This record gives sequence, structure tokens and C-alpha cells, in this order.
Amino acid sequence: MNIKILGTGCAKCHRLEQLTREVATELGISADFDHVTEMDKIMAYPVLSTPALVVDEEVKVSGRMPSKEEIAGWLKS
Repeated sequence: MNIKILGTGCAKCHRLEQLTREVATELGISADFDHVTEMDKIMAYPVLSTPALVVDEEVKVSGRMPSKEEIAGWLKS
């Protein structure tokens, strides 16, 4: 599984990455994490605001902080 956090490095972006790593560990999911900070690479995805979470090249959420339960649901499917 490939997980990307899209964001320029703000506190919310770091928090989203931390939460997602916690959920992946709790679920026993092996994943590669990338934190994408370059605007040109972020703009390649259909997001209007950050932070954004991309799982296997599919945008799951952008512009808000999801709950751990939401993240777990996306990682399980």
C-alpha cells in the first residue's frame, strides 16, 4: 500500500501523517509513506486544499482532518 500526505509542511499535514501512521500500525498494515510538499506535485492531484490523504493514488480526503475511524476504513478497503 502506498500512502501519500499532500501538504506544504504545516502542523495539520504533520498531524495527518502521524494519525495515518498510527492507524496503519494498529491495523498491522504495511505501507510506504510519502510526504509530498512540492506544489507542482500536489497540484497533479484533484485537491483544492491541504492537507490531503492519498491511498494507492486515490484521494480519500482533502482540506480537513479525518477521524482515526475514517482513516481506518480507507486503509482496510
